[in-house]
Amino acid sequence: MLFNSIDFAIFLPIVFGIYWLAGKKRIRLQNIIVLVASYVFYGWWDWRFLSLIIFSTLVDYVVGISLGRTDNIRKRKWLLLTSVLVNIGFLGFFKYFNFFLDNFVQAFSFFGYEISSSGLNIVLPVGISFYTFQTLSYSIDVYRKKMKPTKDLIAFASFVSFFPQLVAGPIERATQLLPQFTRERNFNPYKAADGLRQILWGLFKKIVIADNCAYYVNIIFQSSDSYQGSTLVVGAVLFAFQIYGDFSGYSDIAIGTSRLFGFNLMQNFAFPYFSRDIAEFWRRWHISLSTWFRDYVYIPLGGSRVGRPKVIRNIFIIFIISGFWHGANWTFIVWGGLNALYFLPLLLLQKNRANLEVVASNSSFPSVKEVFEILLTFGLTTIAWVFFRAEDLSHAMTYLGGIFSTSLLSVPEIHPLFLFLLIIFFLFIEWTGRRQLYAIENFALNKLLVFRWGFYYALIVLMLIYGIEDQEFIYFQF
Repeated sequence: MLFNSIDFAIFLPIVFGIYWLAGKKRIRLQNIIVLVASYVFYGWWDWRFLSLIIFSTLVDYVVGISLGRTDNIRKRKWLLLTSVLVNIGFLGFFKYFNFFLDNFVQAFSFFGYEISSSGLNIVLPVGISFYTFQTLSYSIDVYRKKMKPTKDLIAFASFVSFFPQLVAGPIERATQLLPQFTRERNFNPYKAADGLRQILWGLFKKIVIADNCAYYVNIIFQSSDSYQGSTLVVGAVLFAFQIYGDFSGYSDIAIGTSRLFGFNLMQNFAFPYFSRDIAEFWRRWHISLSTWFRDYVYIPLGGSRVGRPKVIRNIFIIFIISGFWHGANWTFIVWGGLNALYFLPLLLLQKNRANLEVVASNSSFPSVKEVFEILLTFGLTTIAWVFFRAEDLSHAMTYLGGIFSTSLLSVPEIHPLFLFLLIIFFLFIEWTGRRQLYAIENFALNKLLVFRWGFYYALIVLMLIYGIEDQEFIYFQF
């Protein structure tokens, strides 16, 4: 079920009403309603894959209970390994089986051995990369004794399948979200209003910015050989805004929807395109995934507290795994490796934490130096995004070759003025709200009611004018 669909517009008020009317001050009933709603939400796409979520939930629930009953190190390691193998096994089979098979065949062909094989027609379950990591965090944290295992199966199943963030995150930690299913939740009109504002802004990002960028991005990337370098730049820049509007828009809708039901999810995007270096960008982009890899992969490898060769190794491991997590294609691996190359100089020169505060934190405008740093960081990120969007490595290299050619200085053949104006408006709102959890959290709250509601209705009108019906979110494929 898509957040930007009529189905969800009907589904959400029904679940909201049942949740607060039938489940008032009854935690277990509220959790049952959430669980049923989550399974309906996910099963709307393909009910058969509910079995994967249910099986993964039961495995990690049993693993958690078993970990709580033993201090035997050997048994605890085997229990954790069971959780890892089941979850990563599902992910590996559905997402990477054909990738490894094809590359295995190609490797033998390179040495002159021809192997006859055919890949399986595997349908990738929506959101599998997200909910497997979420439930894994529970098993790992119980193993590390950072939290006690829960005995409430309904609460745990609701945590794993919580519908607002089930398909594309944020990837919540069990230590942060699971306890919220065991506490009393009462309706708060101010919290609900805040949630609706964030949903509105998320829908604007998706429908007006991302979907309209996608229209031109698809045209340019699909026929990139036919366009000059300047037009290819337009395509790359529009894709940068497409993926940001699409993914951060989903996160905003998910976080806002969760707030309607009394839950708090973590901030997943913190205005990353205002970053002054790549290290700051990765602290602000897809925060739930970046911190997941940091805590469960990077730090256990030794992080940055080891010798320089191992630090370099750890950086490449974390970025390449992050790239591979996004998809079974060499383009994602190269994208991850390229970001590692961007990041390494900052880390080795100990400048990776130079920009911890929000840009221009004490002023309305950035300095000339900050403008240059923001543009440079955005440019490097946009180059990397070409690999993310390209069909394969050959396409990516040809696309970049077209950009860095003599035709770069030509007049773009595609230049959607109205879309550029919308992006400028979007950036203005994001800039004014960059100190908040989301751009319009406090926008115009101290202004006249007519001004504030005029702004909200303006966003809705723009969505009605420029909306493209039921466009899927990019991260559904991951």
